[in-house]
Amino acid sequence: MKYAHTNRNGFLIGTVDFLTAGLFLYNWMPNGLQQEIEEVLGHRVMEYRKAYLLGIPTLFVYPLVWMARIAEELNEKALELGVEGKLTSCRHMFLWNLPGFLTFIGPAVATERFFDTLNRVEIKLNEIDDDRR
Repeated sequence: MKYAHTNRNGFLIGTVDFLTAGLFLYNWMPNGLQQEIEEVLGHRVMEYRKAYLLGIPTLFVYPLVWMARIAEELNEKALELGVEGKLTSCRHMFLWNLPGFLTFIGPAVATERFFDTLNRVEIKLNEIDDDRR
């Protein structure tokens, strides 16, 4: 099994990240999640820490753009692998974060869908890896 962290609770992550003004993901992302996302997508992406710091002068719109771009690529990867169900997307990330920000749970819903899609893609990649053995 290649990916061992396929059971993340995105709603909890989103809630904690919202309550800490993004500092939770700022500190957690470099601890393997960044590399895992890059491996799933098949290319390097800008470090989340840089995106977060660029977000300070942009009222944290830049990290949202960063996450929405990753969400769209993750959506494409899920579709390519034949993963079914509700998937994350750029649109979903934006709509639940910008207007959804006012409801408090919007960012948590967006993050839940993001991590649910990531988890399902990793499970599918693990299955493909197991079939090759």
